[in-house]
Amino acid sequence: MALSRRARPRRYLMCPPAHFDVTYAINPWMDPAKPVDTPLALAQWEQLRALYRGLGHTVDQIEPRPGLPDMVFTANGATVVDGRVFGARFAHTEREPEAEEHLEWFAAHGLAHLHVPVHINEGEGDFAVTRSCLLAGRGFRTNPLAHGEAQEYFGRPVIGLELVDPRFYHLDLALAVLDDSADEVAYYPAAFSPGSREVLRRLFPHALIATEDDALAFGLNAVSDGHHVVLPQAAAGLYGPLRERGFEPVGVDLSELHKGGGSVKCCSLELRL
Repeated sequence: MALSRRARPRRYLMCPPAHFDVTYAINPWMDPAKPVDTPLALAQWEQLRALYRGLGHTVDQIEPRPGLPDMVFTANGATVVDGRVFGARFAHTEREPEAEEHLEWFAAHGLAHLHVPVHINEGEGDFAVTRSCLLAGRGFRTNPLAHGEAQEYFGRPVIGLELVDPRFYHLDLALAVLDDSADEVAYYPAAFSPGSREVLRRLFPHALIATEDDALAFGLNAVSDGHHVVLPQAAAGLYGPLRERGFEPVGVDLSELHKGGGSVKCCSLELRL
């Protein structure tokens, strides 16, 4: 029998993809030879924003900047827990200016606890917040030393997870938090090292296990409010298992943004204030 789920209002920071393009390749999904339809990307993004608001969530916006085509992926810009902002430090020079743009936005909106990181981390791309801990990816982008830095700043346990498949270069492509009040997650095991798979098995013995097809459809780059799980339409294999657990999957089309290597979660930085 499916559990009764309760949605909790959330607050997200988003950035319109007004300057979205693929002019360089810093992950396996990016191909500068493939044309990008920026107006279509913007229309798809606007549908996601409207969906969040329709579900009762609050959406704040950060202004897009020319020359920063990946700024639409706001989840990489910081990690925010209990009103404390742990800033990003990007691995690639193409995205470095985004970190300062995000910190300036937070400062301008009254968040006083701002941490400028010493070590490379790409925000919620590699940090996932659960009830009991922060899960932290490493292997492609985030420096393992950033895990300890985040633990000291937030005062929460940080559990490191080794990513081994470059297609899942960020944790938020390989794992989704379905209910942060009950430590429920979904993940794709083959994206992780054997030791990290065992850690996940021990921490989340009842996790939803995704197939490769659904993971490659960006199905784990999802956002959940505890009841509704917003995810790409193409990850149809996750719909049934989610419903069996009492969640309501809500499919969206962000196919144009997939060309940059991101989807729903990448476009949604949760502001836990």
